[in-house]
Amino acid sequence: MTDEHFMEMCLKQARDAFDSEEVPVGAIIVSPEGRVIGKAHNLTNKMVRAIAHAEILAINMASDVLGNFRLIDCTLYVSKEPCIMCAGAIIEARIKRLVFGCFDEKRGAFGSVIDINTLPLNHKVEVKGGVLKEKSKKLLQEFFKSRRGTEAVITGPTRNRLSR
Repeated sequence: MTDEHFMEMCLKQARDAFDSEEVPVGAIIVSPEGRVIGKAHNLTNKMVRAIAHAEILAINMASDVLGNFRLIDCTLYVSKEPCIMCAGAIIEARIKRLVFGCFDEKRGAFGSVIDINTLPLNHKVEVKGGVLKEKSKKLLQEFFKSRRGTEAVITGPTRNRLSR
């Protein structure tokens, strides 16, 4: 199966997030044999957890399936470039390969804002960005456009409390 095939699966997860009023990001983890062993979408609002990103949830699921936190030779597909928190989890899980859709110019940790692979860490990830990037970007833009002016509803009363 192709990278595009698995990215379409990520976009399905991202659409599920969108429909649940979560930031539309989806993730799929594929074993070396080509089997999907983890899939998730963002659930930060539903779970009331800052760490409930699609990547983290998919890594947890794949770890449960394999009975090991090390996802050696697995590939993570995600609809948007991972943030630094997720990049750390990807490194810790020893994921071999990362394929993502659109770049994240504000928080991306695999080339946009920083590149975690340039740090002197004990694991490096093969990275391929830009797979079906227009579809992913369009879904994110649609989500945020529909939410403009509703930030307090989405993030709660503590939004920007430190800037007051």
